[in-house]
Amino acid sequence: MVAVSRHLSRNRFLASSRCYHSLQQIQQLTFLPFSEQQRQKKLLESRLVSLLHSCNDVNQIRQVHAHLIRKGLDQCSFVLAKLIRMLTKFNVSMDPYPRLIFYQVQHPNPFLWTALIRGYSLHGLFSESIVLYKCMRREGTGPVSFTFSALFKACTAALDVNSGRQIHCQTISIGGFESNLYVSNTLIDMYVKCGYPECGHRVFDEMPVRDVISWTSLIVAYAKNGDMEAAAELFDGLPEKDMVAWTAMVTGYAQNGRPKEALRLFERMQDVGAETDEVTLVGVISACAQLGALKYASWVRDIAEQAGLGPPWNVVIGSALIDMYCKCGSVVDAYQVFEGMTERNVFSYSAMILGFAVHGQAVSAMKLFSDMAETETRPNRVTFIGVLTACSHAGMVEQGRCLFSSMKEVYGIEPSADHYTCMVDILGRAGHLEEAHNLIKSMPIERHGGVWGALLGACRIHKNPDLAEIVASHLFELEPDAIGNYVLLSNINASAGRWDDVSRVRKLMRMRGLRKNPGCSWMETEDGVIHEFFAGDMTHPKSTEIKQALEDLLERLKLDGYKPNLSSVVYDVSDEEKERLLMSHSEKLALVFGLMTTSPGSTIRIMKNLRMCEDCHSVICGASRIMSMEIIVRDNMRFHHFHDGLCSCGNFW
Repeated sequence: MVAVSRHLSRNRFLASSRCYHSLQQIQQLTFLPFSEQQRQKKLLESRLVSLLHSCNDVNQIRQVHAHLIRKGLDQCSFVLAKLIRMLTKFNVSMDPYPRLIFYQVQHPNPFLWTALIRGYSLHGLFSESIVLYKCMRREGTGPVSFTFSALFKACTAALDVNSGRQIHCQTISIGGFESNLYVSNTLIDMYVKCGYPECGHRVFDEMPVRDVISWTSLIVAYAKNGDMEAAAELFDGLPEKDMVAWTAMVTGYAQNGRPKEALRLFERMQDVGAETDEVTLVGVISACAQLGALKYASWVRDIAEQAGLGPPWNVVIGSALIDMYCKCGSVVDAYQVFEGMTERNVFSYSAMILGFAVHGQAVSAMKLFSDMAETETRPNRVTFIGVLTACSHAGMVEQGRCLFSSMKEVYGIEPSADHYTCMVDILGRAGHLEEAHNLIKSMPIERHGGVWGALLGACRIHKNPDLAEIVASHLFELEPDAIGNYVLLSNINASAGRWDDVSRVRKLMRMRGLRKNPGCSWMETEDGVIHEFFAGDMTHPKSTEIKQALEDLLERLKLDGYKPNLSSVVYDVSDEEKERLLMSHSEKLALVFGLMTTSPGSTIRIMKNLRMCEDCHSVICGASRIMSMEIIVRDNMRFHHFHDGLCSCGNFW
């Protein structure tokens, strides 16, 4: 420690010595004729600016300041502007030091005004920046392009679009600045970050010259707003596409739930040889996770490793890959990534714990949580979502209660509404509906739709239509346009034979203009092609073969003891019609297509956008036994691993 201190002291001494010798060299200038004095003065100013740029701390800056005063440069706006910018760099408050420097100058030039305006802006004092600009204009000093860029950045940070618009008018009324590339780019940035991309686009359209920043700012803005069509139109028109523009589009598609487009664009990016960085990879990894396509997942991992960003060296990519493999149905690959990481953080542990949880491996999730407790990595809110989810999916009520209590008592983490949702789910799935309801009513924080939704799901499992009506009333108030709540209540009433209540709920859906999302399942064949199936839709090229194969499979299952679960159909129709409707469920179509196209001994992986019904669960269980194949299904709640007639969920989902 002493050696380090001496080393640092020596470095400071050497830096101060260099600063002192530079000042000595400046002091050696002698008296010269006026013209030569002017030349030497310019040289002195230039050397002082260079010296300021090399300063390592505020004390060195003060030494240079003292010297320029002795040399009579206390009115030199050029050097003082650099001095204030350096003080800003070292986070020195604008009051009193930089402001006093400014006020001692009789005729500050626009650059000195701008340095102070910029300083206030960077320190978060946005209103002072605007006031200072008004003073500058009142004193008759004209702004420069850097003045406007500093002001627009201040308005952006304060999300003050009204002040930004007024300053925008100034760029036009003063003249000459509306065509300045740097000013226009910061103006576009201000509009899009304040939530007005159409105004930013208008500025863009009027620019005589644009650079990649002009294009990318708008592309990012449209992507964040979910308007990927507008973003794609701009991207296609961009003459030279750099890594930032490609990344903006890839992550935009991924964040807006369009993983196929994200992967297609990433393939184009690879084809043209564009550079890939950590941000790009996280975006495309997210797309793979959404799609659940294992072949794409392995391809992206290879690219990450070739770029030197593989999981052994990059904890961010490693954590993202863990999440991706878990969502692609391969918890084994996820754990292999986790084991191979030389550095792990709370996100790595949390991703793996949650992965174990949604795959029904509660024991593994709890063990990893215990292992994590023995390291220096402390769990965070997401970690507890993972272990509570594990308890929920495995019916581990007492362990869930203990973990929920330990959040605040042991780790000092206040449970959020999401943690209460997990706890309500644990209690509700286990049949403790009254306790779950009381827990919601006792919440010290605002209740969101998720916590009521967990209880409504429990009402469906345990067939409690009376409590479901109470719960649904809260959901309809909190989430009036969330169709899933109406559908779930309608299904609960239908299961109880309360058809009048079913009609009432469906009438309410029609009045609100809500339509049920169609069930959709998809699977990746061995050649990497993704096939989609919608409930009741027979437009697939192999629909005829799929229908015949499904009928054959059901006949074999019936001989093995399978009986259609007609309660999975929530319509008041004949039993024959119910059987027909059950046959058209999207996961059954995907299952049969998988059986037709997958090699013996391989695993069939199916993804579904909605919760899997009880009848489809029974069919896939039976198919795994009579076809001797492992089948993995991801619905919107969890993963189901079917093998030899059994499911990893233990029929508890």
